[in-house]
Amino acid sequence: MSTPKITIKATIKAPIEKVWKYYSSPDHIVNWNFANAEWHCPVAHVDLTEGGKLSYRMEARDGSMGFDFEGTYDKIIPLNEIHYHLDDQRAVQVVFNNISEKKTEVAIHFDPENTNPHNFQQQGWQAILDKLKDYVEK
Repeated sequence: MSTPKITIKATIKAPIEKVWKYYSSPDHIVNWNFANAEWHCPVAHVDLTEGGKLSYRMEARDGSMGFDFEGTYDKIIPLNEIHYHLDDQRAVQVVFNNISEKKTEVAIHFDPENTNPHNFQQQGWQAILDKLKDYVEK
C-alpha cells in the first residue's frame, strides 16, 4: 500500500498570472522559499519546461546547515499546473486555481519522505507556501 500524499493550500490575494510568475521565477523564489527567518534561499535555478530541472539551495542564515532541493519537471500547464519529481523520485503537483480576478488558490500535493513525521513535513511545506503568499501580497 502506498503512502497518501500530503496536501497544503493557500489562497493568495493576487491574479493568477502574478502568483504563477512569483512561484516559478528564480528572481522571486529566493525571496520566499524558506520556512522561517532563520533560513534563506540564496540560489534558485529553474528551467520551466518538461524535462527541465529545478534546483534551490536552502541554508540556515548562520551557515550551520543547508541542503539542495532538486528535481525535474514532468508536466507544465501554464497558469494551471506544475508537476515535477524530486531527485529521490517523490512526486509533487502544484495546482493554481483562479478563484477570481484578484484571488488565486495554490494547492501542493506531494509524496512524503520517510525520515520525518508527516505532520512535520506538512508544517514545513505549509510555512514555505505561506511565505509565498506573504511575498506575493506585499
